[in-house]
Amino acid sequence: MWQDYYSVTSVREALELLSQYGERARLIAGGTDLILEMERGQRPGVEALIDISRLPDLDSITVAGHEAVLGALVTHNQVVASSLLWERALPLAQACWSVGAPQIRNRGTIAGNLITASPANDTITPLWAMGAAVRLVSLHGERVVPLSEFYQGVRRTVLRPDEMLLDIRVPLLQPHERGIFLKLGLRRAQAIAVVNVAVVAGFDGEVVTDARITLGSVAPTIIAVPEAQAYLRGKRLNPETIRAAAEMAMQAARPIDDVRGSAAYRREMVGVLTRRALRALAAGTERSDQPVHPPLLWGKSDGRVSYALPASIRHRRGDTPIETIVNGRRYTVPVGQDKTLLRFLREDVGLTGTKEGCAEGECGACEVFLDGMAVMACLVPAPRAHGAQIVTVEGLAEDGKLHPVQQAFVEKGAVQCGYCTPGFLMSGVKLLEENPQPTDEQIRQGLTGNLCRCTGYYKIVEAVHRAVEIAREAES
Repeated sequence: MWQDYYSVTSVREALELLSQYGERARLIAGGTDLILEMERGQRPGVEALIDISRLPDLDSITVAGHEAVLGALVTHNQVVASSLLWERALPLAQACWSVGAPQIRNRGTIAGNLITASPANDTITPLWAMGAAVRLVSLHGERVVPLSEFYQGVRRTVLRPDEMLLDIRVPLLQPHERGIFLKLGLRRAQAIAVVNVAVVAGFDGEVVTDARITLGSVAPTIIAVPEAQAYLRGKRLNPETIRAAAEMAMQAARPIDDVRGSAAYRREMVGVLTRRALRALAAGTERSDQPVHPPLLWGKSDGRVSYALPASIRHRRGDTPIETIVNGRRYTVPVGQDKTLLRFLREDVGLTGTKEGCAEGECGACEVFLDGMAVMACLVPAPRAHGAQIVTVEGLAEDGKLHPVQQAFVEKGAVQCGYCTPGFLMSGVKLLEENPQPTDEQIRQGLTGNLCRCTGYYKIVEAVHRAVEIAREAES
């Protein structure tokens, strides 16, 4: 899919490569969009990938004054795990929680979500409403661009070929401000937005002093609703003002018909979601669906990459072998530099327990642990395995003894055709590693990235509960 793959150890080196290659190169961090686009032939002309996923200090969330600063490598799950952002940037945290599934959120970065520039991308809407800006750097200097000025159309931004998004500046909600993000998808998880809405409002008692309303998936870019924002200032959120503001939001929407919904349906749902959002802010219930100990599937780690490369490296087909540790065994593989981790594991390492179902990050059959975190192997480039530690389903059993999750699947008959089973096992193992006694809801959330075509979900949930008992019995 690509000719050259560079794993770099400094921002300077990444910028030099961008300057050298221009339009023929792309930065890659999570790759959850880029790899899929390249597989589909949607990125013609891209010859080189520049992997920045192990650059130091870019995966931190810090506070500077009244802003949160999200480094370019901060993932959706890092936001979900941040008590600061749930408290002071609720719309962003809600949006990140709605993205994909845990395995996708472990790889996908907020910066990548912004740069992909799809009007259906979930994090753009709340960040726009919160007044966020992005810092762009090149060899020639840096500039800060408000997110509202970053987009030029569908999948088009002002980012130049030689520039890198270094961080995102997010104004934190002040004590007098509240916000909310709502999303409508065709299913509860792993769903692209049919419509999403973010509302941020300032209050003096019950009177709105300022309001920002943004809409996603209803125009070529995320859009604001200035008419409704101006209308709400100085008013209370009573049924009449809420209804009028929602009507203005519907009028601002410019949706299209597509496979996820008609234009008429989308416009109607803009009104529905805007009303719900404003009612929640009026009642103070915007946090009612905040998850308790959300499953992250990163086990006991902190969600940050700890396996930095000692030196930069360039991988090219037939050159520079991939050196990696899989299931505790060291491999040096001379081929596979231009494929996904899924195909590398199956075709070049010979571990076929990791399955290819959708090859689009939707089904979870290819799930593995990469540096301690659950990921979809079909969306990870194989050279990312260089210097990394990987665990596949073959590595779960130890000394010939099944892992408690595996044993529980046998006892509870949680296997039907068995094709999806490796992915469910991996999710179950990582879930119990970080939460030894999950609730039913936490189990279901932890398994949202795994699909079972045989609809064996009840037995699978029972098996995870049984695995808790088996682990407890082994300890006693």
